[in-house]
Amino acid sequence: MLLKQRTICSEARLGGTGLHTGHKVNVVFKPAQAGEGIVFKRTDMPGSPLVKLGSMAVISGGDSGRYSALKVGDGQIYTIEHMMGALAGLGLDNIIIEMDGDEAPGLDGSAREYVKALMLAGIVDLEADKTYFEVKETLCVSRDGASVMIVPADDFKVSYALEYAHPLLRASVTFAVTPENFERDIAPCRTFCLKDEADALRAKGFGQGANYANTLVFGPEGVVQNTLRFPDEPARHKLMDCVGDLYLLGIPLKGHVFAFKSGHNLNRELLKKIAEQKIKYESKREVFKVDIKEGAGLDVRGIMNIIPHRYPFLLVDRITEIEPGKRAVAIKNVTMNEAFFQGHFPARPVMPGVLMVEAMAQVVGVTMLSNPELRGKLAFFMSVDKVKFRKVIEPGDQVVMEVEVTKARSRIAQATGVCRVDGQVVCEAEMGFAFGE
Repeated sequence: MLLKQRTICSEARLGGTGLHTGHKVNVVFKPAQAGEGIVFKRTDMPGSPLVKLGSMAVISGGDSGRYSALKVGDGQIYTIEHMMGALAGLGLDNIIIEMDGDEAPGLDGSAREYVKALMLAGIVDLEADKTYFEVKETLCVSRDGASVMIVPADDFKVSYALEYAHPLLRASVTFAVTPENFERDIAPCRTFCLKDEADALRAKGFGQGANYANTLVFGPEGVVQNTLRFPDEPARHKLMDCVGDLYLLGIPLKGHVFAFKSGHNLNRELLKKIAEQKIKYESKREVFKVDIKEGAGLDVRGIMNIIPHRYPFLLVDRITEIEPGKRAVAIKNVTMNEAFFQGHFPARPVMPGVLMVEAMAQVVGVTMLSNPELRGKLAFFMSVDKVKFRKVIEPGDQVVMEVEVTKARSRIAQATGVCRVDGQVVCEAEMGFAFGE
């Protein structure tokens, strides 16, 4: 079952100081319609330039590795990873973010205040189905002993391993990113640094808005003038940074991220690879574009735009009814010209039983691959059970096939099928499928 796109019910407002620039800034989150995506707007700049997420060209952050940023007009918006983490964690797909400054508010150094403000504004499901990018192939980047990779998975999960030269900065955490988990276990986790790093960072122009309240500073004896919210809070914060950085793709992901000592620079490199894979598979799916309306049918050209079967093995002539991903009714007109009659009982031509089952399987393939989530994939016939052949199919018969999907996940499905001739059942079966490239 597809989830719905989400936005907020009313405006949410926040104000504060940027962690690195120390600049004051106000943020207004506004509801957006389905399909509008995530849009940033600099209201303090001439013409109030805006940018919509979805292009790697707008993603910045320099070589410092201390933050992620967006290019907006001739300016930028810095340190957006905590804000983006909140949007990703709450599953918000469509929102307009207006800012009157160049850096997102640091607040308490975590995503907690963003989550509170957005939840107070109210979160609502829209009519449109949520659009995901499901990672197809494993991607990995590494440098100087740090790495981050993503592998295909049915949901979005992140595993992070932190390893600093400090006993309190070594931990491993794994979370499936859901609104409940994010709000409770991830959002409250604050940014951090080592005490001997703090002065060096300020000398380089970073951390102008940082203090012991919004940044966990680790000295030889432990956390300076603060206490941990979780024993492994720094590792959870790095996981949250990763969630926010990858949401710069503009749509949610399905994949399992494994990160070892990675930071914003490596996260953005992985994001670039994900964006390239997304473009690759979207261009592949262009071949399969077909206008499918629930309840309507498909002629043979529409069928061939969805499944790869061709003569003499395409055994479906028309789809008369279809509910993508759920059920379909199709017909096969059997004539004496079928290739299989040349060698299968030529003196008493009957349609091979295995091809009756194959014809139903092809209808299931069209039904499942009509779902936008699976468009462009292949349906592999994996199992068949409870097959019954009740009558023969002869030249001149019109076979009506009805299939219904009984169970579906992102990579597998089960379905039942029935073939009828003149209203009488000639074949029935239960079938299993897997989907891939």
